[in-house]
Amino acid sequence: MTATQTVTRTVQGVDVPQPGSYELDPSHTHVGFAVRHMMVSKVRGKFSDVLDTRDEQRDEHLRSPDFFDVDSHPDMTFHSTSVTRLSDDRYRVDGDLTIRGVTKQVSLDTSFEGGLLDPYGNQRIGFSATGEINREDFGLTWNQALETGGVVVGKKVQIEIEAEATRPA
Repeated sequence: MTATQTVTRTVQGVDVPQPGSYELDPSHTHVGFAVRHMMVSKVRGKFSDVLDTRDEQRDEHLRSPDFFDVDSHPDMTFHSTSVTRLSDDRYRVDGDLTIRGVTKQVSLDTSFEGGLLDPYGNQRIGFSATGEINREDFGLTWNQALETGGVVVGKKVQIEIEAEATRPA
């Protein structure tokens, strides 16, 4: 591997990825969420080619205009605006998250998990990130009151990401 093929570089004594454009590797990436359900438990879901919460009826409801309205808003995007080093392997990534056409600034607590040159000559990096949003800030306001008090869906949504990304050689 030549110097131009190195996957990481050392900045202030810490290995970080080389700058550039990386593409997420969908077969090695998990983008998920967790939200309170009926005030007693959490429902977890993930975004892959389709939304999956392991309940088809709930998935259809989430894709409907009550929630993500995927017919009108088929994409969610996150564009980073800054990265702040918190410690040797912890970072805060700030950026603009767009859901249902509404864009809000979000912070993700992120860890760089490492990098290598894969057998196909691609630079490959791994990272994990977590964050929390208020779904109502993005127009996701559907809910239903419970007779015993509380609501069906909590406002806070935890974001969970485990990802691999590649940069072609």
